[in-house]
Amino acid sequence: MTAYAAGTPAVQYTATARTLHWLTAALVLPMVPIGLLIANVELGRAAFLYDLHRSIGVLLLLLLLLRLWYRVTHPPPPLPSDLPQIQRLAAHATHWSLYLLLILQCLVGWIATSAYPARVNLFWLIELPLIWWEDRALSERLFVVHLWLGLMIAALICAHVGAALFHHFVRRDDILLRMVGR
Repeated sequence: MTAYAAGTPAVQYTATARTLHWLTAALVLPMVPIGLLIANVELGRAAFLYDLHRSIGVLLLLLLLLRLWYRVTHPPPPLPSDLPQIQRLAAHATHWSLYLLLILQCLVGWIATSAYPARVNLFWLIELPLIWWEDRALSERLFVVHLWLGLMIAALICAHVGAALFHHFVRRDDILLRMVGR
């Protein structure tokens, strides 16, 4: 597959890739405000939010693993042939960093929750197993890591969205349209 020339329409992502992308975005975006609420509300009042945050996290982990498998088995459309090499590297680094950090974030959250120990109830229907032994000190350290991973993910998302908008409004190419459709 060769990169398209400037001025010619870009090949779109598949419908599956677009669906997985937007489902991921729909799950990731509410996690930040829910996490901030949890950190700033009394434990008793935050029980619902903890369960919701953990449930979304589990769904997100499963979705990310599916998405990663799909990405590896279905390469994305090529970038424009006139895109500078530094932007190509930045795009690839941002995408793979998001995959890595999001998966790591979910796992760190689950391990920290298990080490606390607290149960993960998937939408109040299924209780998932603890995946780590009780260790409150480790749990507290991992929740700090969880916070910092969340901040790094938020920064990468801002870079990702900013780059898409840059392509659409400044470069006026079809990069953004590949993911949103025409």
